[in-house]
Formats: sequence, C-alpha cells, structure tokens
Amino acid sequence: MNRRDEILSLDRARVWHPYTQMQEYLEQTEPLVLESAQGSRFRDVDGRSYIDGNASWYCCALGHQHPRLVKALSAQAEKMCHVPLAGIAHEPSARLAEELCTVAPAGLSRVFYSDDGSTAVEVSLKLALQYWAQNGRPERTRFLALDGGYHGDTMGAVSVSGIEVFRRSFGNVLIDCLRAPTGADGYQQAFDVLGQLLSAHAGELAAVIVEPIAQGAVGMRIYPPDLLRALRDLTRQHDVFLICDEVFTGYGRTGPFWASEHADVEPDVLCTAKGFTGGMLPMAATLVSERIFSGFLGDAERTFFYGHTFCGNPLGAALAREVLRVYRDEDVLALAAGKARRIAAAFERFRELPDVVETRSVGMIGALDLAGSKSYLEPRGRRVYREALRRGAYLRPLGNTIYITPSINIPDRDLDELLAILEESVRAA
Repeated sequence: MNRRDEILSLDRARVWHPYTQMQEYLEQTEPLVLESAQGSRFRDVDGRSYIDGNASWYCCALGHQHPRLVKALSAQAEKMCHVPLAGIAHEPSARLAEELCTVAPAGLSRVFYSDDGSTAVEVSLKLALQYWAQNGRPERTRFLALDGGYHGDTMGAVSVSGIEVFRRSFGNVLIDCLRAPTGADGYQQAFDVLGQLLSAHAGELAAVIVEPIAQGAVGMRIYPPDLLRALRDLTRQHDVFLICDEVFTGYGRTGPFWASEHADVEPDVLCTAKGFTGGMLPMAATLVSERIFSGFLGDAERTFFYGHTFCGNPLGAALAREVLRVYRDEDVLALAAGKARRIAAAFERFRELPDVVETRSVGMIGALDLAGSKSYLEPRGRRVYREALRRGAYLRPLGNTIYITPSINIPDRDLDELLAILEESVRAA
C-alpha cells in the first residue's frame, strides 16, 4: 500500500469531516491528500501543487507558512506555550490587546479572547444578554439579524445565523432571533425591514448582529455601505448594541482593515478570528466598548462567567501580534489594492461565461452565480470544484456560487492562474 492509500485508509476508517456528506466522501476515488503548504499553494503527497483559492476557509490571509509567523511561533514556544488567563497576566496577551484597540474602530477599548469565530460571536451574544440583565433591562433577550447571515456553529452563533440548512436540526433549542429577509428589492428591502423590526422591538432586543458589507457563507453577497451606516444610526437612536461580525470580513478581506470602515461605522462589539493569527493557531477576540465593560464591574454576581481553556494563550497572542506587524511592515493592504482590481476586472469579464447570471467583487472577494437554484446543496458547484482540482486549484463553491477569497498577499502570477482555472472550470462544468 502506498503512502497516499495508507493515509486515506486511516482517514476513511476514523475521521468525520466538517461540512461534508460522508457517504459521498467515502465513495470518492481521488480526494485531496495534502503533504505541505507554502505561500498560496498546497502540495499533495504525490508532489502536485494546488493554488489555495479560499485561503483555507479564509484564515491564511498572509498565505501558508509565512516565515515571520513561523519564527514568532517558534520563539514564543521556547518561552511559554500555555497558561490560564483567569487572574493571570502575560505580555503577549496584554500587548496584543493594546495593539488591537489601536487598530480597531474608535470606541472599542476592551478585549475578550476566545478560540475561533463561533466562540467570538458566542461571547458577544452572552455579553449583550448579561449586560442588559444586570443593568436594569432584563427583558432584552432577543437578537436581530439579516436573513442569510452566517455567524458560526455553536448554539448561540447558529441561533443568529440565517442559513436554514445549517439551523433546521436545532430550531427548537435556539435563542430567539428576528430576521429581515432579502426580498425582490434585495438589500435595500432587507435593511428597511431591519429598521422596522428594530423600531418595533427595541425594548426586547439585546443586540443587532451583522456581517459588515459582505455576507460570506450565503454566497458572498455584498451590500452598500450606506445601509450599514443607517443601521448604526438606528441602533444608537434606540440604544441597542450593534455587533459587527468581522470574522470573515476583517483583516483586509474587503479592502480596508475592517469592513465596517467602508461605512465609517463604530460598533459596540466587534468579533474577529480567521486572519487574526494568520491561520496558524485557533484564536479569536471580541472587542467591546467601555460602557459594556463597565456594566460588569461590581460584586461577584456581575462577573462574566465565561472562558475557554486556551483563552488568550501566549502562542496565539504572539502570532496575532506578528500578524499585525506584517500587515504594517509589508504594506499588505496597499499591495492588495492592485490584486483587488485584477479580481474585479476578471469577474466583470466572467459575466459573459455560459450560464453565469451574476458576478460581484469587493476587495479580495470575487464571486459568480451559475443559473439554477440558490440552495447550498446544488450539485453544479461540486462539478466546478472537481474541474478546478484537476487543473490545480482548490475552490469550495457555495452551491451554485463559485468564488475566490485567496490570501491577501497572493502573488500576482498565482492570482492570474487561479482566475484562469476558475474560468476554465466553469466552462467545463
């Protein structure tokens, strides 16, 4: 048995893969079996190279194995890998919190660490609920969100998400969340409904949560900044917290460092993960205003009783600090602007491809929709995936939505090759 077959035999016998229909996976004859990753590429056990078209679920914003991140991880590992953060301070987490608040939208002054995007959102929801419960408004127990939003897979996060196929098995145990559907008039109608629901239910709402500017998992849907700006104004008017879930959109994915900057919005809570540690370790942060932090001061009953074992771990914090330095030292956002223009031009051209009904782009996101159902389970996208893999690129379509979200610093040559493979694969599928 060769090495590839040996790995696959073990994998098929024991591993349950995320977001994967295992019956289909077990019947595949040629799944991808990876050996290493470098820059914007994977290499499989047979030595073949593939461009990583989605930065490994959007995490590897600076590519794989960035030498400065590897060095920072190694240096921290020699000193201290893990200590609990409960009642203990250490330099990596303290300095990271200061640096995060410096680059964050104005008004965000405190940092609560967690493990990943789902837990960053979970923290935001629990903070909002507990804040109102112990600050005179215990009736504020509901949330408001956009239909089609994706905020993670823990019970709280899936409660405020709006992709039905992800929610339907858990519907009878989820937190109460009102949703604004996207109708015939698209996002304008959705945000109009958001405003109406906010005005009608303000006294019951703990927070409004949105993915700023780009909704990822529903199909890379993009909306105008002025809609987010108007929503921020309404939440202030009704004294309801605004949570900006920047797990996907942050760290330059849409152009500026935070997507909320498109609308000059300062949220009450901001969630970040994914690019936070450059895809090297699971770690996340929830940034909040001083008002929210102050609402937890006082006697023991006002403690935020939440925390994970690896919350604020030194390895992740050291990595996250180095990520911020790389963005600054290598002028990542300025360099990405030219790459974003390449993506925009290519997806504008893809409008002419057979069966393409819509294209769109913002920053380092490009997406197109194929004709047919908008269901997450549509098979056409999987055919595009297989065609792209044969040509040397890893894509992960969302139903009939074919998209790219490569590393922010992908070399232009790799980006051009990725775009060419996508075009060929759509034609072939």
